[in-house]
Amino acid sequence: MAVDRDRVLRSAAALLTRKATATMDEVARAAGISRATLHRHFAGRDALVRALEALGIAECEAALDAARLDDGPAADAVRRLVREIEPAAGLLAFLYTENQLFEGEEQHEGWARIDSRMAAVFRRGQDNGEFRIDLAPVWLTEALYGLLGAAAWAVAEGRVARNDFTHMIVELLLGGALRRE
Repeated sequence: MAVDRDRVLRSAAALLTRKATATMDEVARAAGISRATLHRHFAGRDALVRALEALGIAECEAALDAARLDDGPAADAVRRLVREIEPAAGLLAFLYTENQLFEGEEQHEGWARIDSRMAAVFRRGQDNGEFRIDLAPVWLTEALYGLLGAAAWAVAEGRVARNDFTHMIVELLLGGALRRE
C-alpha cells in the first residue's frame, strides 16, 4: 500500500500543533503507519520538521496570495490575510517555536519572503495613514505571528470559538496599530 506523504505530513502537523514534544512513534501512530514506514519517508525528526516547514511556507504563501494584500485599504488586507491563514495557523505556531528553523545560515528563504510580504502590508498602511508610524512593520509582523499562534492554540483547546479566530486577532492587532487622531 502506497503511503500518502501529504496525509502523513498533515497528521504530523495536527499532532505536533497539539503536542510539540510528540515522539516519532506518536507521529507514526497518528498517521496510521508504522514507525519504520515513517522513517522511510523522514529519516528523523529534523527531516520531518523540515518537511513541515516546506508545507507551512507553501500554505502561508497561498494564504498571502489569496488575501490579495495589495487590494484596498491595508486594514482590510490584514483581515483577509488572517481569515485565509487560519487553517495553517496551528502549524505556523508549531514552526514558529522550532528554533532549528531560524538559526544559522540554513534558514529557509521562504520565511524571508513571507515576512517581507506581511511587513509590506503594514508599511503600506503606515504610508496611507491607516496605521501608527511608531510601530515598525517588522514588529507588527512578529505580533501577527504571535497572535495567530495564540488564537490557534486557544481554539484547539476549546477556550474560544473557532468563529471568533479572525475577529480576535484583527481587533487586537489593529486596535493597537491604528493611528489615533
